[in-house]
Amino acid sequence: MTDPDTDPEADRPNPARVVADADVLAADLLVGGDARAALDHVRRHSWVDLVASDHLLERTERLVTAVADADLAAAHRERLEAERVAVDHPPEDHPALASAYRGSAAHLLSYDERLGSAKAGLSMQPHVSVSVRPPDAFARLFDPGSLYEEVEGGEYPGPDLDPRTRETADDPG
Repeated sequence: MTDPDTDPEADRPNPARVVADADVLAADLLVGGDARAALDHVRRHSWVDLVASDHLLERTERLVTAVADADLAAAHRERLEAERVAVDHPPEDHPALASAYRGSAAHLLSYDERLGSAKAGLSMQPHVSVSVRPPDAFARLFDPGSLYEEVEGGEYPGPDLDPRTRETADDPG
């Protein structure tokens, strides 16, 4: 992993890297809906990464434990640990914002309206360049064709992973 403090390329966020705040990761598991639709965009493409720190996964696990149960929370964390690009940050940092910063992610999905406010944007701007959106907006605006062209080059071949298993999608028939 590159360190944004020492890597000149890290000044530009990677448009194929996404961070989901703990509320979105929990809603994906427990509710589905917009959170699942947004994260399925990530899970359908091997060239799009979910970025998360241990602190973010810990917060997610606590949230799922509080509203469901500890076994489900632990299983969810284990699955997320296997899928994510891991980053590290100081424990006092906001887990989602720090994950976006340390992972050079261009997108942060959150239901926390404070993160998406103009005031937050102005205070974050000198430190991190990230688009903060609620999951419904990300799901609606995500364009894998143009993103693939920018990140990978060439014509978009379509999704290459099953979003439930993260295994290669087989052609039907």
